[in-house]
Amino acid sequence: MEFDLAEQPEIVQLAAGYALQIWEIAQSWALSPAAWSQFALLVLAYALAVIAAARLRGTLTRLLTPAAEAESMIARSRRTVLMFLPLLLPLLAYGFTAIGESVVRSIFDSGAVIAFGKRVFLFLAVRTLVRDIISDPLLKLLGKYVLIPIAAIYALGLLDAVSAKLTETTISLGNISFSVMSLIRGLIAGSVLFWLGGWSNRQSAQFIESQKDMRPSLRQLVAKVVEFSIFGIAFLLLMNIMGINLSTLAFIGGAVGVGLGFGLQKIASNFISGVILLVEGQATVGDYVALDGGESGRIVKMTARAAILETFDGRWIVVPNEDFITTRVVNYSDSGSANRYEAPFSVSYDTDINRVPALIEAAVATHPGVLNDPYPPDCELRGFGDSGIDFAVEFWVNGFDDGPNKFTSDVLFLIWNALKENDIEIPYPQRVVEIKGGLPGVSS
Repeated sequence: MEFDLAEQPEIVQLAAGYALQIWEIAQSWALSPAAWSQFALLVLAYALAVIAAARLRGTLTRLLTPAAEAESMIARSRRTVLMFLPLLLPLLAYGFTAIGESVVRSIFDSGAVIAFGKRVFLFLAVRTLVRDIISDPLLKLLGKYVLIPIAAIYALGLLDAVSAKLTETTISLGNISFSVMSLIRGLIAGSVLFWLGGWSNRQSAQFIESQKDMRPSLRQLVAKVVEFSIFGIAFLLLMNIMGINLSTLAFIGGAVGVGLGFGLQKIASNFISGVILLVEGQATVGDYVALDGGESGRIVKMTARAAILETFDGRWIVVPNEDFITTRVVNYSDSGSANRYEAPFSVSYDTDINRVPALIEAAVATHPGVLNDPYPPDCELRGFGDSGIDFAVEFWVNGFDDGPNKFTSDVLFLIWNALKENDIEIPYPQRVVEIKGGLPGVSS
């Protein structure tokens, strides 16, 4: 049974044609003195690269390795450069081969073999980059299934032909039409752009958070503006790289407008409320707040749609940003403010009450969390109760009296100890029972 190539699918015919070309090129190289000399130059270039890389790697490692405790931007940059040292060998081989190629072309007017070797060294550099340097899961997946195959096709000299074929194949989605090549280019560029965007956003967020001179709310606002700007620019660059005319996306703006008018109005309201909160700074991350709806807790995160409160019993409450604008909010941690609390207690009617205020105020003032500004501890007589004389001591502290802070409990301990040390009795309820008519007789 004879094999008729003309009856086979187009892709089989194309592959067979490339295989035949490669076989003819290999035969011509095997019989050409110029090709053998180029092979020798390739071996020499690789050997020189091995020697140079071995010498440079130790020197560069010593120069670039920062102190273990160093965390500055320069130290982090030096550690990043150290990660790329495995590329030293293939890139040096590529550079030496490029020099040899210019020499061979000037002598033999041909450099196909050494040009092939140069492309192979570039393929090895790409393979090393993906295997040993890239650690991000998305970029590693992209490199393994996209970047390495492209480098392999380029090494074989087929990149132009494959690129032309992919460019001819188009895909249409409504009014938008783009080639398969644009799709692949967009996949690669989009992954890289949005990874760079995420990395840039993390770096800028760390830098903004380190600016302690800025108000916390202003830091949050600047971080959000930078985040939206970075990913907005990445999106526009991606559209430009893919060759998509942005005017064809105008219908998306209309759809978004209709969505805002119907189903997304709450989301829009919460987003705008979040911007107002960040600008005004009335509530920011770290504040302890209580809302009219009964929600209370410390703000641990503020997103574009809602604020996340963490209660002292470990629960997280998601509160829409709109609630901070349309309802009454009590902020116990507003910048520059202190909170006042009071601890009630009673003493016996046998006590000389004139001694009590000074005694209790002095005891409460010893607590490290109690402030003298705006007011020192103040013990007040509140009334005459059924069982004893009622007092209360008012004191000011920074922070909220819950969770890790137990100010009222500590103050009550101080009051108890002060009263006991001065032999002042803390009363307990006493009742007088009057029996009219005498006790009933008891019969035997």
